[in-house]
Amino acid sequence: MAVTFELPEDLEKEVAKAGLLAPDAVEAMFREQLRRFHLGELLRDAREMAADDIQPMTMEEIQEEVEAVRAERRQRAAGP
Repeated sequence: MAVTFELPEDLEKEVAKAGLLAPDAVEAMFREQLRRFHLGELLRDAREMAADDIQPMTMEEIQEEVEAVRAERRQRAAGP
């Protein structure tokens, strides 16, 4: 994929001089920003769950959920 964007001339010179316009550097910046984005989503979800005052599940309840998901997947894999 090709991406085109415009930067102020002084900023363009500075980032080019720092090597930040190289494809690997741009990729690294995008990956870091995605990591931060997903971390932000995770933290937001954690705050929402904490605010909902959801009671922790017991190991037995977790195992029941796992078994239910596995049974559903087996049923889907078996077809109609």
